[in-house]
Amino acid sequence: MNISEVASAAGLPAKTIRYYEDIGLIRPARSANGYRAFSDQDAHKLAFLSRARSLGFSIEDCRTLLALWEDRSRASGDVRKLAKDHLEEIDRKLAELHQMRDTLAHLVKCCAGDDRPDCPIIDSLAKS
Repeated sequence: MNISEVASAAGLPAKTIRYYEDIGLIRPARSANGYRAFSDQDAHKLAFLSRARSLGFSIEDCRTLLALWEDRSRASGDVRKLAKDHLEEIDRKLAELHQMRDTLAHLVKCCAGDDRPDCPIIDSLAKS
């Protein structure tokens, strides 16, 4: 497969595929004329990476997950730990977002939103 065919099969832009090659996540064969020649296995790896990235895994986590996927003697506990650590990070970010939302909702509620210049939102942002 050429890059446009594998991009279509994996649901990724060609630019992303080139980037994944540049950082060593995939290593397609090269034809005599230097063009990339992607195998079905490359397409599966790219689809795997696409799904992992859609779950928010970092590039380095994807590298680890890809190595674990390719290692048939892997321990599922290693995969679980990586996924559990990522889930904890998502939960931490969600808690931060909820706190930001609550703070902003309170400030919006306190602001009259009229023609007067005094504004609790600006006052809160201006605090040092």
